Amino acid sequence: MEGGDELDESIRAHFPLSFGKPSKPQAHASAIHSSTRRAPPPNPNPNPTRPSYSASEDDGAMIGPPRPPPSRGGGGGGGGAGEDDEDVMIGPPRPPSSSRGGDAAEDEEDATIGPPPPPPPRSLDESGYDSDEDLDDESPEDFNRIPLSNEIVLRGHTKVVSALAVDHSGSRVLSGSYDYTVRMYDFQGMNSKLQSFRQLEPFEGHQVRSLSWSPTSDRFLCVTGSAQAKIYDRDGLTLGEFVKGDMYIRDLKNTKGHISGLTGGEWNPKSKESILTSSEDGSLRLWDVSDFKSQKQVIKPKLARPVRTPVTACGWDHEGKRIVGGVGDGSIQLWTIKTGWGSRPDIHVEKAHTDDITGLKFSTGGQILLSRSTDSTLKVWDLRQMRKPVKVFEDLPNNYAQTNAAFSPDEQLIFTGTSVEREGTSGGLLCFFDRRKLELVQRVGISLNFSVIRCAWHPKINQVFATVGDKREGGTHILYDPSISQRGALVCVGRAPRKKSVDDFEVQPIIHNPHALPLFRDQPSRKRQREKELKDPLKSHKPELPVTGPGFGGRVGTTKGSLLTQYLLKQGGLIKETWMEEDPREAILKYADAASKDPKYIAPAYAQTQPEPVFAKSDSEEEEK
Repeated sequence: MEGGDELDESIRAHFPLSFGKPSKPQAHASAIHSSTRRAPPPNPNPNPTRPSYSASEDDGAMIGPPRPPPSRGGGGGGGGAGEDDEDVMIGPPRPPSSSRGGDAAEDEEDATIGPPPPPPPRSLDESGYDSDEDLDDESPEDFNRIPLSNEIVLRGHTKVVSALAVDHSGSRVLSGSYDYTVRMYDFQGMNSKLQSFRQLEPFEGHQVRSLSWSPTSDRFLCVTGSAQAKIYDRDGLTLGEFVKGDMYIRDLKNTKGHISGLTGGEWNPKSKESILTSSEDGSLRLWDVSDFKSQKQVIKPKLARPVRTPVTACGWDHEGKRIVGGVGDGSIQLWTIKTGWGSRPDIHVEKAHTDDITGLKFSTGGQILLSRSTDSTLKVWDLRQMRKPVKVFEDLPNNYAQTNAAFSPDEQLIFTGTSVEREGTSGGLLCFFDRRKLELVQRVGISLNFSVIRCAWHPKINQVFATVGDKREGGTHILYDPSISQRGALVCVGRAPRKKSVDDFEVQPIIHNPHALPLFRDQPSRKRQREKELKDPLKSHKPELPVTGPGFGGRVGTTKGSLLTQYLLKQGGLIKETWMEEDPREAILKYADAASKDPKYIAPAYAQTQPEPVFAKSDSEEEEK
């Protein structure tokens, strides 16, 4: 075979370099992920005794010859030729160890080939907590399992990203924003440019507040600021929208749907036909996806005063048998779905928070509940003892109504995002807490200028998602570690965009825009000049005013005549207007004598039939009598 390869190469040398299809060089995995490596976090771990996971501690694979060994101290002693031979590494470097001193035999036993295996899942008891045996075996290295070494950002939104949903396989991501749009990302189809393959606008002028996949990931729910939720298929095609209720009906149970803007929604994790929504009208509603025109159940929370109070958050438990809602008065109410159940809550915690509740999350065991609020707190509740929270984590700024809290895949960690404060310097953070010890484990800086709103940790691909943004920009940060994460971001980061070929032909269209020419260009505003011209009767062609007084010849003006000759004759006394000063009766009677002596028109006509004229008597005289 070696001789054949040499023969092929010798024959290829006689042909041009462009002959044949050359093989594509495969980039090394470390070179691919080196561009996405995170910088050391600006906020150090508040607990220095507990090791923090950062990019600087993850050496990863090496390119080229190995780096020279660092100088040893303590029990290592001085260097020698034998020690140098032992330090030469073949293949990937060994994972970092706490101490470099010791014998060579111990170093050989600790050496591992390939990436370290992922930590095994822990067993949970019936209450949802870790078993005591696992707690005893807990070591500080267990906290290094957070995938934080690399990071990519899915951009495209022009405002804060307020909704996030990752399908169950971890291949498709949905992000909704205050810019009224939903963007769909597919890891299998994306390249290193990280562009979305589809953009939707569910309702014009309404913010996207929640997104949720169905249990089979073939459809997803979109909740916006409008009163109607929408259902889309996996490719972003609209399947239907739920009906809106009559806003003039006072009783919410008699309305067909929500009458105010929605605040949240979630698909039943066990039933692909049931959906839960909450609204500002003060109700929670269950819907059947097969019928968009009717609702299954209307839930009115218990209130201390009969005032319409919005429901700011809602959620299902993992079995789809219980519903939890966060009411605007700060209370948490829980209902169990059973035969004959109604609006009366099974668990009612008054004043659970002092401000609006933005997120609620059940544990897998169903005994632990997380609540996030705009009062800068995260509370951990035990559903068996709801009188007071198990733990209250404070100093977690929250300025957005969609900020949530979540569990890690093994539910040993609790994490949530924080908002940027005006005078603060920490920026947007992801705060991780230990579920058993109920203490802060690590603060991870996501953005210096943007707040962190939604967060999620996908169990299958082992990657952390966090949405950020402000009034001008928004994005979705994905944190991963090539050694322990699978698929997801690892698939698209190493896929380079397609290069333009000579065979690619793009038609450059000729755009005709006649209004861009100076002839058709709009003139600058001349408002003051137009107002001045309107006051000028000559420029504005002001019509003549109607007759307002006596005149001559049918015209009246300032000279009481339209002609100069008439004005001069009148002033000279040649034209006398006496009819305005005479009595009409006297003016007629002065011709009575001439008419009787020499009749011309009317009297000769009646000379034979009525020689003596007969006049009608005055009506006024009869009325007086």
